[in-house]
Amino acid sequence: MGKRKKSSRKPQGPKRRETVDTTFTCLYCHHENAVTCKIDRKEGLAYMQCKICGQSFQGRVHHLTEPIDVYSMWIDAADEAEKSGPAASRRPQAPVPAGGDEDEY
Repeated sequence: MGKRKKSSRKPQGPKRRETVDTTFTCLYCHHENAVTCKIDRKEGLAYMQCKICGQSFQGRVHHLTEPIDVYSMWIDAADEAEKSGPAASRRPQAPVPAGGDEDEY
């Protein structure tokens, strides 16, 4: 019996790797592509800053961290600050005297 014919396939080039976004929508002013991310792997820090409103974020990173991970850390930190912010930033107020607000002479 004879051999099977090979299908005539053309050789494919290397797979294209999808690029990860480095600009994002700001959480505070909601402008698209306004937040840029810079990762300094030697220092182990990542910086994010909005070009419009100036909000910024800084976080610790490791060798596998991508810009989308830093953006996710910023979202989590903003949510945490929103939850604990109003209660934690309030100062205890002094008790109001029972006599009222009128000054007696």
